[in-house]
Amino acid sequence: MHSEEDEHLPSEIVLVTVSGEDKPGLMAMLTSTLASYQAQVLDIGQAVIHEELALGLLVRIPSQDDVALIQQALAALATEVGSNVRFTKVSKARYRDWANSSGEPRYIITLLTRGHASEALHAVSTITHRHGLNIDTVRRLSGRVPLANTVTDEKICLELRVRASRAHRGVSGAPEKLNAELMEASAELAFDFSVHEDDVFRRNRRLVAFDMDSTLIDAEVMDELAARHGVGEAVSAITARAMCGELDFQTSFRARAELLKGMPVEILEDVAECVELNEGADRLIRALRHFGYRTAIISGGFQYVGERLQNRLGIDYVFANELVVENGRMTGEVAGEIVDAERKAELLKNIADSEGMLLEQTIAIGDGANDLPMLSAAGLGVAYHAKPLVKQTANHSISNFGLDSVLYLMGFSDRDIEQALRVPFSRPGPGDQPSSVLKS
Repeated sequence: MHSEEDEHLPSEIVLVTVSGEDKPGLMAMLTSTLASYQAQVLDIGQAVIHEELALGLLVRIPSQDDVALIQQALAALATEVGSNVRFTKVSKARYRDWANSSGEPRYIITLLTRGHASEALHAVSTITHRHGLNIDTVRRLSGRVPLANTVTDEKICLELRVRASRAHRGVSGAPEKLNAELMEASAELAFDFSVHEDDVFRRNRRLVAFDMDSTLIDAEVMDELAARHGVGEAVSAITARAMCGELDFQTSFRARAELLKGMPVEILEDVAECVELNEGADRLIRALRHFGYRTAIISGGFQYVGERLQNRLGIDYVFANELVVENGRMTGEVAGEIVDAERKAELLKNIADSEGMLLEQTIAIGDGANDLPMLSAAGLGVAYHAKPLVKQTANHSISNFGLDSVLYLMGFSDRDIEQALRVPFSRPGPGDQPSSVLKS
């Protein structure tokens, strides 16, 4: 920040804009000229799109007499390399206004769509403009689309960094209204999006926690067991009562578990072996392991299934409900405390505390109403192929793509992900066995 004394110094602030074909060494030539006149670089931004350069340099020129000389030197250099250069004088008042806006909230909007991104991008940019937000930068996270590929379901992911426009600086925003409008547009155009504040925690996540049934795996294990044991209709009736609010989760879970009394444990073992992962789950967890994240399953399902997934995927923590087995058959009882909605949020906090991290550094992913407290407690809560109520309540949602799309919300590009997936997966050894027991 500049003092009042700086305001009266005989200097000029000029925005130098260079465009044209990107040439090796151009930056070195430009800055050499600026350095020879002791011009101070106050800000800089550059983008290269298909070998076309767009470069901006905000410079402070100490002597007003040198302004014309620098402009002549840079113009000659631009002509020599075949580029275009433009000079714009910036008043000190406008610079001061820009410098003072550095503390204004900034947001990241992640846009995930298929095929032609123009409609979705038009919708998002129109809505952000209506809410007084300017798009500062756009970064493509998905890979390059081959020219021969004309398939309309090609995945495209863009990351937009936005901030309040000059007219809206200092005005308290309403992220919930922005989200509501984006939600309506996403339902119409079938795209996914995420909006979160661009703060330090976004770049410092350390734990990802998953609900299990219908989130990590493509199954509801209770329904599978009930169907094989011949009590499917009875279990469905209890589930329906719970959905209508007639029974709380703990009561309904114990009632459904009781209906499994006498079921051979082999059925549970077979179901656990047969469950399939949801699209992108394996890819997501392999990448997370490579990037050093801790992972957890926090589920209202069954501990036995969670532990099989833990061994298969290398999950660090598993917390779920444990069915009591005697003489190879279910007793219909549940051991210990039921993992319900409140318990899920509590376990997320306990794991974070055990790992020495803040809740803001956690990510939680789920699909049901009993996941909402956990999603709300996490720094990033993602509703995955969720029911309407959960989508509307959660801060972020994925409805049209696989679980690995969460990596985009975390800021990883396809290039980052492919690099992670090239590293062979190794299962934890005896000294590094994942556990469901929290550290003291």
